Amino acid sequence: MSTIHFETELTRVLRGTNVHHDLSVSQLIEKGLERKEGVLTSTGAFRATTGKYTGRSPKDKFTVEERSTKDKINWGAVNKPVSPEVFERLYVKVLHYLGERDELFVHHGYAGADKTHQLPIRIVNEFAWHNLFVTQLFIRPKREELKGIIPEFTIVSAPGFKADPEIDGTNSEAFIMVSFEKRTVLIGGTEYAGEMKKSIFSIMNYLLPEKGVLPMHCSANVGTEGDAALFFGLSGTGKTTLSADPNRFLLGDDEHGWSSNGIFNFEGGCYAKCINLTEETEPEIYRAIRYGAVLENVVIDEDTREPDFFDSTLTENTRVAYPLEAIPNSVSPSVAGHPNTIVFLTADAFGVLPPISKLTKEQAMYHFISGYTSKLAGTERGITEPQATFSTCFGSPFLPLHASVYAEMLGEKIEEHDVEVFLVNTGWSGGPYGVGKRMNLPYTRAMVNAAIHGELTNVETTVDPIFGLHIPVRCPGVPDEILQPKQTWEDKEAYDRKAKELALKFNANFKKFKAVTGDIRAAGPTV
Repeated sequence: MSTIHFETELTRVLRGTNVHHDLSVSQLIEKGLERKEGVLTSTGAFRATTGKYTGRSPKDKFTVEERSTKDKINWGAVNKPVSPEVFERLYVKVLHYLGERDELFVHHGYAGADKTHQLPIRIVNEFAWHNLFVTQLFIRPKREELKGIIPEFTIVSAPGFKADPEIDGTNSEAFIMVSFEKRTVLIGGTEYAGEMKKSIFSIMNYLLPEKGVLPMHCSANVGTEGDAALFFGLSGTGKTTLSADPNRFLLGDDEHGWSSNGIFNFEGGCYAKCINLTEETEPEIYRAIRYGAVLENVVIDEDTREPDFFDSTLTENTRVAYPLEAIPNSVSPSVAGHPNTIVFLTADAFGVLPPISKLTKEQAMYHFISGYTSKLAGTERGITEPQATFSTCFGSPFLPLHASVYAEMLGEKIEEHDVEVFLVNTGWSGGPYGVGKRMNLPYTRAMVNAAIHGELTNVETTVDPIFGLHIPVRCPGVPDEILQPKQTWEDKEAYDRKAKELALKFNANFKKFKAVTGDIRAAGPTV
């Protein structure tokens, strides 16, 4: 199929009489209710369920192996190749399917708050509520700007179309395929809305490094003096909680870029987990769940339509999508200068990493590539003890390029802008999970605040003999004895054994990064 034919097919479908372009939030809600795609809750949020797929489906994600991408993509378990022929045959089938629908919904918007690096996007949806989701998640143009938008990437989402793996070359009925030459993402067989969000993130992770912009899976905030901070961390480490500081302004909670101008949010909204959500624990998220927000797989009372955030019957991965302006202290446009501070968050269930430590540039690159946290006993069947888990650059499932590309860019920017980097353990102290205790949140907040405000810049430190980390001997608002992890353990020999055990896991994980330079490799633990 030629490129002209490829574009013509989509244009033909989008010229249908029942194709709705850029409807307002209220119009999309009305359409969703009319089509019985969901219901309004007592809070005014639109609640939908996603059926079989309640999370991302990484085994069903593919990248088209094309001439321009063949030697750039880091092919493997994350970036699985598929031929252009398979993609294009499936594309034609999906467009034929969509052409027979009674209604389609199209959204035009942007990824990237920095206009210098904005990506104009178009998203074609089978479901009205999916279109509402992307309207809230991405950056919304003003009404008068819509006619001037020429999309540079298109998502075509057809959840009702089920692939036949034997015929279509997929892994299952679901598929998420990205073609960088066709500038198209093709999604089918899954109703989970997060696939659209993360597809755009993966695209930005591919495109931006070529422009000298570092894409990052992190949250960001900025102080009243313009001092910006980045928070990297996997699920459960406290990334959203710690970046939502009432005394600072939120840029975003998930995806950002770092250019020669500074940092910027990719999105115009937030997609937060809401299992066990309360107003006391996460007031900003709780209060953002109002008219226009999208609740995904949250159980509601059939009579009162009250959301039950503690009910995980459908999934633990309950979510809410809402516009960034629903957070009172958010920044619009969500851009800031170069960060002064970077915080890597980990929830170390082994209980051996210090609650806060300073990193050299090489250590920062090492821990960025490692992306460590731990899974807890009881969270998955068969896990009886804490397990170390590593996600490259804190975003392994969304990185098309080799890890060294992102790490080297980070190192260059840290050096160029003299950024201080800290590793913060929000996990266990005084012993591993089941023996020790979770780090006290007020102490963690005090440590993060001290780091951001420069109070740890010249403080005296000790060097951890195994991990080589520089541990402050004091921190405002935190008892000195908590800062040295070994001192919090009653059994010091048990600490040594556990520390060596975790260090070996770090080293074993890092062996797969063949392209990483010796200086970075040497910044890891020694056992």
